[in-house]
Amino acid sequence: MSTDGEAFLDAVAERLAALPAVRAVALGGSRAQGTHGPDSDWDLAVYYRGPDFDPAALRAIGWPGEVSEIGGWGGGVFNGGAWLTIDGRRVDVHYRDLDVVEDEVAKAREGRFHVEPLLFHLAGIPTYLIVAELAINRVLRGTLPRSEPYPDKLRASAAERWHGTARATLAYAKAHHAPKARLTEVAGALAVAAVQAAHAVLAARGEWVTNEKRLLERAGLRGVDDIVARLGADPDGLTEALVTAEELFEKTLRLRSARDPHPGSAARPPGSAAR
Repeated sequence: MSTDGEAFLDAVAERLAALPAVRAVALGGSRAQGTHGPDSDWDLAVYYRGPDFDPAALRAIGWPGEVSEIGGWGGGVFNGGAWLTIDGRRVDVHYRDLDVVEDEVAKAREGRFHVEPLLFHLAGIPTYLIVAELAINRVLRGTLPRSEPYPDKLRASAAERWHGTARATLAYAKAHHAPKARLTEVAGALAVAAVQAAHAVLAARGEWVTNEKRLLERAGLRGVDDIVARLGADPDGLTEALVTAEELFEKTLRLRSARDPHPGSAARPPGSAAR
């Protein structure tokens, strides 16, 4: 990162760290992983504890943009944030409740999680997303719970659940949408199931996921594009497309199992580094 970029980051982190109840500030996203481009956003997380964190204090700084209330992005683990412009740079600020983070760390060790809806995410987000962030985020101020290897129990439970969900998504489309030539519904089911299957592949690898960007590439499932591109309004053709997708997902998961039959230490997203 350039000297100018580091100075900008340091100044913004200092302001965020001074907000009431904030215990840590971290850089996330592509800039934390070293995969960013010159126009990439700056993704920052503010980790707070207790009821005194108030988005009004962030709003009062005066940076242009939108600042949500706590829970303004649907609630759950991804419980709000801000889209800002600071010194001409796009900055996303995410709220992270440390009590929730620590609870999800404990659940992940036991292989427990659930999936929450989140805007712009086709398959929703697994609640272990905020655990994954600990493994890739760069702490700028304060301290955060120590990142851990991807839990073996989570590898098993997440891979099984995501795989089962992908199969169910395709099965429903085959039973109810393809016979009625519902092209849009079938296309949607293919897209959602592909992301679900990709989550299964990455979980089986023990590789953390923090969003759906590049998820299909990382899982080796970009080939689903060819299936979607050939869709037509013929019921038999739609059914065939769903079957072909199912075979692609099954093959990819079998290859992963053959290459890595025993759980081990976590693989990290490309460009990430342990703290």
